[in-house]
Amino acid sequence: MPHYVQLGKVPPKRHTQFRKPDGTLYGEELVSTRGFSSLYSLVYHVHPPTVVKQVGEPYSVIPEIAIANNMMHHSFQTFTLQPEDDFLKSRRTLLVNHHLHIGSAAPRKSMTEYFYKNADADEVLFIHQGSGKITTIYGELEFKYGDYVVIPRGVIYQIQFNDENNRIFYVEAFSPIRFPKRYLNEVGQLMEHAPFCQRDIKTPQNLKTHDEKGEFLILIKKQGWIYPYTYVYHPFDAIGWDGYFYPFIFSIHDFEPITGRVHMPPPIHQTFEGDGFVICSFVPRLYDYHPLAIPAPYHHSNIDSDEVLYYVDGDFMSRKSVKKGQITLHPAGIPHGPHPGTIEKSIGQKGTEELAVMIDPFKPLQITKAALSIEDPDYHKSWL
Repeated sequence: MPHYVQLGKVPPKRHTQFRKPDGTLYGEELVSTRGFSSLYSLVYHVHPPTVVKQVGEPYSVIPEIAIANNMMHHSFQTFTLQPEDDFLKSRRTLLVNHHLHIGSAAPRKSMTEYFYKNADADEVLFIHQGSGKITTIYGELEFKYGDYVVIPRGVIYQIQFNDENNRIFYVEAFSPIRFPKRYLNEVGQLMEHAPFCQRDIKTPQNLKTHDEKGEFLILIKKQGWIYPYTYVYHPFDAIGWDGYFYPFIFSIHDFEPITGRVHMPPPIHQTFEGDGFVICSFVPRLYDYHPLAIPAPYHHSNIDSDEVLYYVDGDFMSRKSVKKGQITLHPAGIPHGPHPGTIEKSIGQKGTEELAVMIDPFKPLQITKAALSIEDPDYHKSWL
């Protein structure tokens, strides 16, 4: 998590009496990770966060697996997914393993009838199209094109979109999303060689205390099921909070690329990591500047990880016929590399305007039925 943040009112000492103007106590809640051994925040509620009026019938959103064991290159066109009014209904999980789920969403409408909480996974919402605001008990975050919106597990949120043209590439991570360890010093500060710094991180703002009683529907995702909970008090009733656990935004446009005289390996693009995977950002940058450099990447046998590339914008020197929103999956076990003709074509070029998100999972990905519905079935032949 980026750094310590405090918003609103908190007592001078944790776990001590903190009273409202009427003399009653605020409700202190510890939101912690890894038990009590990692990041945490302390949130002070006007009302206890435990008052449940009703629990509805749960329903499954477990992805249907079409290919459990994959050994072929695949490509999927996410912009062919039809938009849905509802945010949750628009989400299509495409690739999965035990560490993460990868998917795409095209919601048209803001979340007004319910709140949402993912109790299993940290979420990374990459905003490909659209803009708006995410509201949580920690405050508000305004997002736009190119933003990674990182929402830790257990955070209740609502999304308000500015219009109906929204495309989101998302990751559900079953371990905390972190900045790469090699970017951090011993106290967790981003180091000088990191491709971004704390100034680039947007933290929650404009904390509003909703002291409201009524019926508030919160859809909670747990182990692939949605549980409808109706609470008596508004979930965003905090008078204040502090700590290191909260949602934040980092823009791909603030990632400063690392370049060299010869081709640099993919870890230079790394932006986030979790248990069993990394997330990387490919951004506009200068090409390699050795006089005999070959800017296009060399062929690569990814022995330990699958490779997922989500194409956002610009031209890609190693690929032909790339479209916005396209996903390519190159599984571990067989080599992949530039399309025919692109290696020679790259020689002498000075830079690229490409924009893409890459995910390397270290366990094989399974492919869902939703993914096959948007697949280019001949992609594996595109090197002929």
